[in-house]
Amino acid sequence: MQRICVIGGSRYFGKLLVQRLRAAGHRVTVINRGSTKPPPGVEHLVADRDDEAALLAALGTRTFDVVVDQVCYTPVQAESAVRVFSGRTRRYVMTSTIEVYDPATAALPADARDTPVPEERVDPATWAVRTDLPWHDGAYLEDHYAEGKRQAEAVFTRDGRFDFASVRSAHVLGGGALEFTGRLAYYADRVAGGREIAVRARELPTVFIHYEELADLLRWAATATGFTGPLNACSDGLLDVRDVVSALAGEAGRLPVYRTVAAGEPAGPFSSDRYYAMSNARAKALGFVFSRTADWLPTAVATPVSTTPAA
Repeated sequence: MQRICVIGGSRYFGKLLVQRLRAAGHRVTVINRGSTKPPPGVEHLVADRDDEAALLAALGTRTFDVVVDQVCYTPVQAESAVRVFSGRTRRYVMTSTIEVYDPATAALPADARDTPVPEERVDPATWAVRTDLPWHDGAYLEDHYAEGKRQAEAVFTRDGRFDFASVRSAHVLGGGALEFTGRLAYYADRVAGGREIAVRARELPTVFIHYEELADLLRWAATATGFTGPLNACSDGLLDVRDVVSALAGEAGRLPVYRTVAAGEPAGPFSSDRYYAMSNARAKALGFVFSRTADWLPTAVATPVSTTPAA
């Protein structure tokens, strides 16, 4: 049994992570702003992580074996977390994202084309940190999501007051209505209505992970391994947006209607003309066993299709 603090953990794979940590017998504390209560048996602390004084007051004298941070988006938040949890935990796990590798958002070293991206592509130990940027501004943060994650990783990595690991998640699917981003629902709606789906002339593949698998990997990262540094988290098998839409269309018994966008015109979710599909070799070498995307994709698309009315 370990004492584990989860910051966030109120929805989707974060909520499932909390449930599975508790089911495994760990003592779990959830910190959020109070909009969602954790399951029975889980301690609930209500505090805004951006209010450092309130967070310190809520924590009191509590200490933890591990902190899992589901909602760290900026270097400012990371610096605050370092101050708050220094001396309170021996290990800190941050949920990060595949978007740190997006070459459209940063000058990154070039790898061989069509080669899955290793963690070394973005080294947080050398990444520049700018806490003077307007990270408090919602619009700025939305436009600089990937950079905020890169800089947050850099702050934790370089501070060194506790062991730090970041889990760079692929695009998360599954869970039906729990999947709050609405990306699958968007395509299910267009397929059902026979509406055009904007795609690029050449779609490049990306990687995905089922929300249950990501919850399991985060539980493993927090309680069953001691790795540090970044770790890519993705199921085996590359897909592009046409593969996802085809799975939805097959479940619905409809033919998708595609429209090829002009150069520079935006396309839909998961559409990319840049290759940054991740390699999961490091996680495998450390002992985590991934599923195959093709095995769970039919189930992941079934609920969006079944809840979308036909035109």
